[in-house]
Amino acid sequence: MPLFSNTSSFTLPKRLYSAAEVLLGGLLLIAVGKALPLLMATPANWWVAIGFYTFISTLVTIFWPFGSLGWANRVTLARAVLVALVAGALAANIFVGAIWQWLAIAVIALLLDGVDGWIARRTKSHTRFGARFDMELDALLILLLCAGLLRLESLGLWVLMIGGMRYCFIAASWQFPWLSKPLFDSFRRKAVCVFQVVALLLALTPLTSHFMASLLAISALVSLAYSFGYDVWWLYRKAKRNSLS
Repeated sequence: MPLFSNTSSFTLPKRLYSAAEVLLGGLLLIAVGKALPLLMATPANWWVAIGFYTFISTLVTIFWPFGSLGWANRVTLARAVLVALVAGALAANIFVGAIWQWLAIAVIALLLDGVDGWIARRTKSHTRFGARFDMELDALLILLLCAGLLRLESLGLWVLMIGGMRYCFIAASWQFPWLSKPLFDSFRRKAVCVFQVVALLLALTPLTSHFMASLLAISALVSLAYSFGYDVWWLYRKAKRNSLS
């Protein structure tokens, strides 16, 4: 589903403005990557990082036809650079030898999640695109952390469900359109999101035992399953009421 209903009404010069900004983001990726030789140690790391960023920036260029990105979206684009570096360091398991540096990049990307929202509210520049861009980066980063935990602690493929549950939810909405209906604002949903991220980060630290890492991952999965289950139940009941009215 498109993020904007008028994406076809763009003019080429405006599209070039946003393309120039994502290109600058690519230069930032190269600069930060060069400063992190332990994480970007092989050509494979660079190819994966650049591939992830290219994919993200292509979507930004497609779905943002309004020229300049604005400061809130620029901060989110900087987050995309960090997320791409997190992805790149997974190649050849390079992140294992520089785990603290890898986690630091992930934490900075997560902390910037609050900055772009604050800027959007402060400048009254919040948009559906910005909210979706921010949310998709969060989901991608969580999935990457799960991939890292799978390699680091050998917990089994089930750990990928922590990051993959949202994508399963989206895939299910293609078959059941009522799942794509808007949800109510929920503190529970936000609290579970924060908890799963903190649990994953703690599980990934070298200071955490294998047993504790397993408990943290299981608790994240259970809380997330409950949260998604409640939302699915609520959407189902709403769809059923609408069909009867």
